[in-house]
Amino acid sequence: MTAPPSRPLSPHLSIYKWEPHMTVSILHRLTGSALTVVGLAVLTWWLLAIAQSGPVFADFVTVATHPVGMIVLVGLTWAFWQHFFSGLRHLVMDTGSGYELKINKLFAVLTIAAALFATAVTWFVLLGVNR
Repeated sequence: MTAPPSRPLSPHLSIYKWEPHMTVSILHRLTGSALTVVGLAVLTWWLLAIAQSGPVFADFVTVATHPVGMIVLVGLTWAFWQHFFSGLRHLVMDTGSGYELKINKLFAVLTIAAALFATAVTWFVLLGVNR
């Protein structure tokens, strides 16, 4: 028997340089999943708590205002804005624009920055920091 012929190896992620647009693409999928699973669970719990008596809603508020609950809520807010701005980025790309590498990278960085900024503004307004 002869040795198997030497074949070229497929490119692997270790060959590629990690770029912002790759991060935003992966975050778009992750945030969509997080909003679907965690976000819908929290929304459902909140709606059921509102429909129940006062003590049930008070239990929800106690959990939501706990530091871990606040981390989850801020995380869901960031996931929403990240997914939103990433969706806008994809909408622009669906028109055929934004495929040039420099512009694509710029839009990816702006997507992350806009999501962080929108999350901060949302929570400043919700917590009444601007009053």
